[in-house]
Amino acid sequence: MLTLHRARQLFTGTGPVADGAVLVDGARVAAIGPGAELAGGPARVREWPGVLVPGLLNRHGAWLLETAYHPDPREEAGDLPLLPERELTDAQRGGSARRGLQRLLGHGATALAGPLARPSVRTALARSGLRHLPGGEAGPGPLDPLAATPLADAVHRPLTVGGAADFAVFAVGAVEELEGGGAVCLATVLDGRLLYRRR
Repeated sequence: MLTLHRARQLFTGTGPVADGAVLVDGARVAAIGPGAELAGGPARVREWPGVLVPGLLNRHGAWLLETAYHPDPREEAGDLPLLPERELTDAQRGGSARRGLQRLLGHGATALAGPLARPSVRTALARSGLRHLPGGEAGPGPLDPLAATPLADAVHRPLTVGGAADFAVFAVGAVEELEGGGAVCLATVLDGRLLYRRR
């Protein structure tokens, strides 16, 4: 199924395009360019009020998923990662990882790096769809990849025709406003699937 994602500004990883669009065919990018040039075909259209960028890489995967604890909303402890007060069971660690992965998607992350040793965490990651890369940063880090890394370095890989349809949309007027983090993520798409959408 063809879907055209159109935004006020598109950043492919190499440069901005005003009123840009990404045409997605299944899990792949079929076309990239000005929205006016790509519109009008048989594709379903999603209009996004913000900036569309390639999916982001969070380099603190090991700490975020295997050391930190992501509270259940019923605990009323917020949605930031915490250090657990006691050792978690494997089931608790898996639940925490699932919540953490959903929160990573909510910050535009489509990939994370870091060694993962716990089976429950690896299972949660495999089911989430996020891409897992070797390496990563040791020690604590934020959920928001842009809070710790400039956009140019936080991009997992540029958007290219024929490449994976992995991207995020942020509620900002220009790509420069993403620097330093804190921007509201409107949507995260991974392999052409809308895995996160802000309510």
